[in-house]
Order: sequence, then structure tokens, then C-alpha cells
Amino acid sequence: MTDTAPPPDGQLADALALAQALIRCPSVTPVDAGALGVLEDALKPLGFQCHRLAFESPGTARVENLYARLGADGRNFCYAGHTDVVPPGDLKRWSVDPFAAVVKDGHLYGRGASDMKAAIACFVSALRGFLADRKGQFNGSISLLITGDEEGPAVNGTVKVLDWLKGRGESLDVCIVGEPTNPDHVGEMAKIGRRGSMTFYLTVHGVQGHTAYPQLADNPVHRLVRMLAALIDDPLDRGNAHFEPSTLQVATVDVGNPVSNVIPGSARATINVRFSSEHSSKSVEAWLRERLDRAIGPKGRYDLSLQVSGESFLTPPGPLSNLVCESVRNVTGGEPQLSTTGGTSDARFIKHHCPVCEFGMTNATAHKFDERCSLADMARLARIYRAMLDRYFN
Repeated sequence: MTDTAPPPDGQLADALALAQALIRCPSVTPVDAGALGVLEDALKPLGFQCHRLAFESPGTARVENLYARLGADGRNFCYAGHTDVVPPGDLKRWSVDPFAAVVKDGHLYGRGASDMKAAIACFVSALRGFLADRKGQFNGSISLLITGDEEGPAVNGTVKVLDWLKGRGESLDVCIVGEPTNPDHVGEMAKIGRRGSMTFYLTVHGVQGHTAYPQLADNPVHRLVRMLAALIDDPLDRGNAHFEPSTLQVATVDVGNPVSNVIPGSARATINVRFSSEHSSKSVEAWLRERLDRAIGPKGRYDLSLQVSGESFLTPPGPLSNLVCESVRNVTGGEPQLSTTGGTSDARFIKHHCPVCEFGMTNATAHKFDERCSLADMARLARIYRAMLDRYFN
């Protein structure tokens, strides 16, 4: 892959300074730690009207969010992301302080460098250049929807900001989500959809007894093994043109039995399903229950609860994905793959409001020790974001 021109040093320095300031805020969900204030201070001088929005729900923490908009009419180009990060984990496993934003060997290190503070900084840097070249004049609006709740429960963040916007009669026309989408270098991959995700909590009931007298007990572990085998024997689907086949993974099997001479009274398992657009959460649940009912046998008893993190969705290839691909081609000369792989993101909420596409940093070190991104990728991403703005508003 070759760039059509060397990255502009000034733009990289601009993006790097903001990324470092954001990383130095230890904004582990749901704590903001000043991160949104850093971003607000960068946007206000550009003319953005900033709204700090705090939401809370029973049983969840209060979360700070930011919606900033420049322009009052015309098409609204939204950039969405999050300043919250996952915990750093064992600090001894890091080669640097995870919140010091150290630059070494051509990389920016720190929690959030990949996911996704550097991407936010690249977009703001692209914005500065775009507005400076146009002397602040363009036909439409630009907004940023930044949450502090993406890595957590995701109930007091993007979804509530979108409800707030709807209540104001404000809408988005297109949205770029700056999640890390590229495997190895910026320009390889954009996400035009995501698989759905749901987790099942299965408890199989039996009759406790002595292992020497199994005829006087009912071993729930044996039933559970048969039930899990029934789930993993057949695929849910074979995928389609835009989605890989759905996957089912047994995450845990728990009995809590410390001795070898007691048949336990119950056994539990946790199952996660990532499903393609061939399914909905309701059809996955029906598929799973049918197999569990058949495998447990007529005298078996079980309880099943579930949590749906998000439904599968797709923004079909069209104007928005073309905008992303053309911008990548202009900067790198390469063609990004349009993918639906990976986990869930806040794009699952935004897709109800406008076409959405995800494009950001590389994801190889996201959530890992020594999370980092290359300075070359930062420069490249800032130039791609700038190309998106130029094309959209032309």
C-alpha cells in the first residue's frame, strides 16, 4: 500500500497532541475523568455548539456524553465515538504507564490509543483543516456524538443522546463511527454492519445424590452435556453475501461441586451467540429452545434466561460506503474490504436513525496490554477523514 502523498507533519502533530491529552484522562467506564472536557475545548474554538448530556437509569451509573454541532441546517454529517475505555488490567504487564500517552518506536501507547481516542483526535484534526481551507463556509452541518458508555452497559450513552436529538426535532443524515476496524493498517477494512449478539444463561435441574447410587439421583451434568452437544452439532446458518455464518460458543460450564462422591443438584452454562442477518434474536431463541427441549428428555427440567446486546444489521453498499471507499482510495490507493465481522458497537443504535459505516484505527491491540497505534496510521486516518468531509460537502 502506498500513499499518494507524504502525510502532513502539521496535521499529525495536531492529531497527536489531542490524542495524548485524551489518553491522559483515565476515563474507564463510566468515569469521564475530564476527557469530554478536553474534546469540548478543542471544538468550541471551531464554532461548535456543545451540549454536555448526563443520563442515568436505575441500577446503572450516571454517564456524561457530548453532542457538538456546527451549522444549523442542511445535511448533517455526524461522527460518532466514545471516550470511555476498558480498565488497563495488571499495570506490570504494560511496558509504559497506560495513561501517560508515551510515543516510542513510531507508535502512540496508551489505553484508548486504538479504541478509540486517537481516531477522535484524527477527525478533529481533519475538521480543523477542512474549516480552515473553507474559511468556515460549507453547505450543511457537522456534528460529533461522543459517549462515555460504549464499553459499559451502553444504556446511558448513544441511545439516549439519539432520543434527545429526536425530541429536539434534530436528525442525522449519515454517520461515521470511529471504531477500530482495520486489521493491520488503516485503509484495509470498513464495517457496513455488525452481527447480532445475545447471551443465554442455562440452568439444568436434577436430584442430588450419592455417586454410588445413581439410580436414586438425577445427574443434571449428564443432561447438560447432551443439551450442549445438541447446540454445537449443527450450524445456525451458513451466512450470506455480507455475513459470515452465525456462531455459538459455550463460554462457561459451572457446577460448583467440590467433591467427587456427590451428584450435584444443578448445573449451569453460559452460551454466547453472534448471529448473521439470517436470524433475529427471536429466531435464535426459538432455534435454541427447540434443541434444548429435545435433548433434555421428558423428565428433565431447566431454566433459561437471556440478554440481547444487539440485533444484526446492515447498511447495504451504496452512497455512504462509496464515500468511504473513494476517500481511502484517494489517500492510500487501496480498496477497503466492506465487512460485518467483529463485536457489537454503538452503530447498532445509530442504524435506526441514518445510514452508518464504521472506519477507524487498527484493532490488533484494542483492549490489550500495551495498546497502541502507529503515527503513520494516525496521519493516514486524518487524511482519509478529511477526504470524506471534502467529498460529502462537495
